[in-house]
Amino acid sequence: MDIKTIAVTYHRKFNLGDYESLELGCSLWAQIDPEEDAEGVTQFLYQQAKASVKEAAKPVIQESIHQMNKVRMQRQSTKDTR
Repeated sequence: MDIKTIAVTYHRKFNLGDYESLELGCSLWAQIDPEEDAEGVTQFLYQQAKASVKEAAKPVIQESIHQMNKVRMQRQSTKDTR
C-alpha cells in the first residue's frame, strides 16, 4: 500500500473552573514520498500538533486561578510521595 498523505489531529479540553472550559485542537497534514518513514512522519506531526495546542493554551491557563491551583496540588502530591 502506498501512503501519500498523512493527517494527524490533536484535541485537548482544559478545565478552567467555574463551569468554564477551553477546548483546543490542531490538525496537520503532510504529503510524503513512498521512500519516507510514514511512522516517523506521523510521530513528528503528532508532536508538532501537541506542542501547538499547548502553546496556544498557555496564556489562558496562566490566567485561570483554578488551573494553577490544580497544578500546585499535583506538584505537592508528587513531593509527598517521594
